[in-house]
Amino acid sequence: MKHLLTAVALAASFALPAMAQNLAIVNGKPVPLSRVDALAQQLERSGRPVTDEVKTQLKEEVIAREIFAQEAERRGIKSSAAYRSQVEFAAQTILIRELFADFQRKSTVSDAEVKAEYDKFVAANGGQEYRSRHILLETEAEAKDVIAAIKKGAKFEEQAKKLSKDPGSGANGGDLDWATANTFVPEFSEAMIKLGKGQMTDAPVKSQFGWHVIRVDDVRQAALPPMEELKPQIVQQLQQQKMMDYQENLRNKAKVQ
Repeated sequence: MKHLLTAVALAASFALPAMAQNLAIVNGKPVPLSRVDALAQQLERSGRPVTDEVKTQLKEEVIAREIFAQEAERRGIKSSAAYRSQVEFAAQTILIRELFADFQRKSTVSDAEVKAEYDKFVAANGGQEYRSRHILLETEAEAKDVIAAIKKGAKFEEQAKKLSKDPGSGANGGDLDWATANTFVPEFSEAMIKLGKGQMTDAPVKSQFGWHVIRVDDVRQAALPPMEELKPQIVQQLQQQKMMDYQENLRNKAKVQ
């Protein structure tokens, strides 16, 4: 009797690890617990936290999927052409996703690359910033009349509110806020940077938008955010560029007939 009990206990102990690997047994078929982990990893990849409550829902989902899948197999759907073509496409999608994920894991962005990109940003956006105003008019004659009126004492801001064809800045007295010269069209920028603080253009400036009367209220050195503040954004941008280059390289190397 003692030997019989020992044998039963040993058999039970060997069965426990196998049972622990399964979430459930549905219609006699074991459902691996690893399926829950796979779904949880998908959620984590998308940025969703996997709480205990979510994990319980995932377990129910896995069991439900097994029940439905068994019924589909019983009806012979697994052997249909439509099913096989969808499985092939889904498998290809997963394979491609894992290829790109593997590339991202192995393709790092160095500090030197971040510094080089930041230097480009500084070169493009550095220099001086201008706090300017403008009044946009349809004709040169109208613009000349506005300049003459301002020189006689009319307020620039009031003329902008009343006459400017630029609805955005016109309502604010022509204010364009702080901006670097490369923010504007070339004709506007060239005229603006020639003005000193408080100066207005003596003649109208023509651009694709119409005729401008420009005044510079203030000038300062451009204040740019430090590299460390922009680093996450730069890293993401460089990672995306590396991925695009990788995909383009694969396309160029492929022999397509």
